[in-house]
Amino acid sequence: MSKQTILGRVTQLAKANVNALLDQAEDPQKMLDQLIRDYSNNISEAEQAVATTIGNLRMLEADHKEDVDAAAEWGGKALAASRKADELRASGAAADADRFDNLAKVALGRQLRSEKEAATAEPVIAAQTEVVDRLRAGLDSMKDKLTELQAKRDELVARAKTARAQNTMLDAVESIDVLDPTSDLHRFEEKVRREEAMAMGKSELAASSLDAQFEALDDLGRTSEIEARLAALKSRAA
Repeated sequence: MSKQTILGRVTQLAKANVNALLDQAEDPQKMLDQLIRDYSNNISEAEQAVATTIGNLRMLEADHKEDVDAAAEWGGKALAASRKADELRASGAAADADRFDNLAKVALGRQLRSEKEAATAEPVIAAQTEVVDRLRAGLDSMKDKLTELQAKRDELVARAKTARAQNTMLDAVESIDVLDPTSDLHRFEEKVRREEAMAMGKSELAASSLDAQFEALDDLGRTSEIEARLAALKSRAA
């Protein structure tokens, strides 16, 4: 995977709009759980890609340091060979002095090659460092989005549970309204009142009958008294 592809993928994922994804949810909880799994997998893939990029950068940096160290080492060897040549030339050993000068030139050539390789690697290292920084920033953004997504998932699940509980309660209230038990109570109360009224009517009838019997008894008593008085009158007349 190229650096551009890695960077583009991480950047695209980091810019994902969580709210827009939630708007497309038919079953929010299942959709969010799947989205979190997919997003976590994408982060893992991105982390591996970034780790590879960082590893390549560290290799470049190690090679660059090696070239810099080699350039310094060859520079030191060239200086030592040049000084030795100067000593030999001063002592009259021109042939040996020339040999050491040639060694100094070889060392200088290798120093130049190492310096060139180090100089060539420097812009590549700088560009790679910038890419790594951007990739890391993208990963951090992705992880923030994942945290946001997890929080929204928990919030949405809690809201869904609350909504279901409210709907259950409202359905129960609606059922109570439709099947109002007080209407049965009213009917039962009316039945009891009718029975009570019937009992009162029977009681009144019973009371009326009893009064009539007592009145008849009183009439009978008066008739008997009259008959007795009449008999008494008749007996005095005789």
